[in-house]
Formats: sequence, structure tokens, C-alpha cells
Amino acid sequence: MTFTQLEYIIALDNRRHFAEAAQDCFVSQPTLSMQVQKLEEELDIKLFDRSKQPVIPTETGRLLIEQARRIIAERNRMTELVNNSKHILAGELRVGIIPTLAPYLLPLFVQPFTESYPAVRLVVNELTTDNIVTRLRSGKIDMGILVTPLQEQGIKEHVLFYEELMAYVSRKNAAYKKTYMLPQDIDPHKLWLLEEGHCFRTQIMNFCELQKASRTATHFDYEAGSIETLRRMVDTNDGITILPELATLGMTNRQLSQIRYFKRPSPMREVSIVVHRDFVKKNLVDIVRSSILESLPDKVTTNKSRHVVGIT
Repeated sequence: MTFTQLEYIIALDNRRHFAEAAQDCFVSQPTLSMQVQKLEEELDIKLFDRSKQPVIPTETGRLLIEQARRIIAERNRMTELVNNSKHILAGELRVGIIPTLAPYLLPLFVQPFTESYPAVRLVVNELTTDNIVTRLRSGKIDMGILVTPLQEQGIKEHVLFYEELMAYVSRKNAAYKKTYMLPQDIDPHKLWLLEEGHCFRTQIMNFCELQKASRTATHFDYEAGSIETLRRMVDTNDGITILPELATLGMTNRQLSQIRYFKRPSPMREVSIVVHRDFVKKNLVDIVRSSILESLPDKVTTNKSRHVVGIT
């Protein structure tokens, strides 16, 4: 039994497909298949049911794969403890980031980060908040970048910055004539929201107190999958959407003229790095945190936490 064989069965469990698992492990499919078979022969048990498509682990296989995950995690932990003690900035960092942050935050810091730390490999996936927490607990990712507070047991939150929330208003809408807005100025029938599963949707509903209105408002029949879609819907239709501050970077003057700020204290969303309590890649997380903070506009770094809108 080798660490490599354990990594192969973990990859196969993740992918449930031999070719894709082999690609993840940077080996040929015959090589991966042969090593999985050798491990099964050594243990005298079938780890995977190959008659199924996709392949699935057997009942005993599931137990052994979970043990393999723990073994590989502890091996990685030993490596990271050594690297931390030597202040070595190298290795792989698997990051989950929510879709309402990814298109605006990643372009700010990824290129400077990779240029400054060529020995660190960033593997980034867009995931919902629930999926980030699940993958942190299972060790499938190392850190998450998302909106807090979560108050999840075993998950540590490290606040990065506070991002102001603002309205993006159609020129056809009555609110376009306003200088500043209140939540009650928003007609729930004309508010464009993200689909279920996005914490930003819940946050806006909390801020605008729309829980009761959403049950009867026919507008909620349409739910978008991205903030950019919401913005375009406002541009081409009557209505309002709420944008986080970073989503306004790079807007044209015409688009900026449709931004309306809420009366103070300005509503904010709290953006944090989250890790599992047993996480050990502290040095890598620290340099990601520093790189993000260095890349942010000055306005964002000076925002205060006076009116953080909840996400639950």
C-alpha cells in the first residue's frame, strides 16, 4: 500500500470516472487502473463497483476511502508543519470562492499573487457557501472566500473587508430621480434577485424585508444566476437590483449614473477568508490575505462594519 495508491482511489471517488481521475492525478488511465487493482488485490477486497456508470465505491470501499482521506490529510499536515516552521512559501492551495465575489475579486489579486509567489499553485473553484463549508469539512479545499458571519461550528472566519451595497436603478424607475434611497423605496415587484442558493439573495431579502412580499410578488418567477445578468435586466427593463461595491468597478459613466446609495449607515456585506479549525497552511493563507488587501481600492479597505446585513 502506498500514498500514491491512496491518492488514486481518492481521485476516483471524487470523479467516479477512471479517465477523469487519471487526468487529475497527471497519469494515464491504464496506470491509475492498474494501481487501484493492485491495491484491491493486496487488501483482497473490491473498492469500486465497475459495473456501474459512473463507477461507485462499494460499501467497504467507502469506509476505506474515508480512511485514505484521513491518512493523506495527515501526511499533508506533516509537510505543511515543516514548511511553516521553515517559512517556506510553496505548495498547492485549494480555494473556494462564491460566485458573487469571484468575477470582481479574482482579477484584482490573482495575477500579482502568482507573479510574487511562483512556487504556490492556486486552484480556485466557484462554489456556493454551503458547498464551501462542506468541502472545508471534508478536506477537499483548503480555504474559502465568502460572505460572513456564518457561525458554523469548526469553521474559523478571518474578516478581509466590508463591501458597501448599493442600488442599480433603471432610468424608467421612479427611484432614478432619488439622490439617496431607503429600503422601503424599492418596489418588490420590480426588484431583480439572484436564484435560490446564493447567500447574496438572502442578504438582499433581509435588507429589504422582502420575506413576506416574495410569496406573492410575481416578479420572483424570474431568478438570475449572476449579478451581471441582473444588471443587464435593469438596463433593458424597468426595475432595480442591488450590487456589491466591487461589481461597480470598471463601470462606464452612464452605468455609474444609475447607481443610488442608501442613506447612512450604509449597508455592508462582510467578506472573509474561512478555514477549518484543523487547517495548517497558515503561511499560504496569510500571503493570500495580504495580496487581496493590497489589491483592493482604498475606499473598500476603509469601510466600517456599522451596518452588516445578515446572510441567514
